[in-house]
Amino acid sequence: MRCVFVQFRCEPGKTYEVADRIYDREVVSELYSTSGEWDLIAKVYVPEEVDVGHYLNENLFGIEGIQRTLTTMTFKAF
Repeated sequence: MRCVFVQFRCEPGKTYEVADRIYDREVVSELYSTSGEWDLIAKVYVPEEVDVGHYLNENLFGIEGIQRTLTTMTFKAF
C-alpha cells in the first residue's frame, strides 16, 4: 500500500458535509479538520497495483462541495 495525504478546500459552510461524505466512502485511514488554507486532510492508503490518480478521482474527487485538492505522495515513514 502507498500512503498519500490529500488536502481539501471546501465551499464555505460545507466542510462538515464534505467530511461526512469522505468518511462514508470508507477509503481514508484518517481524516482531520485543519486550520489555514485547507479545510480537511486525509490519510489514504492506495493499493500498489492501482494508479493513484485514478483511485483518488474515482473514490474522492467527485464529492460535492470540494473546491480544490492537493495530493502529497509519500516515500518513507520514519
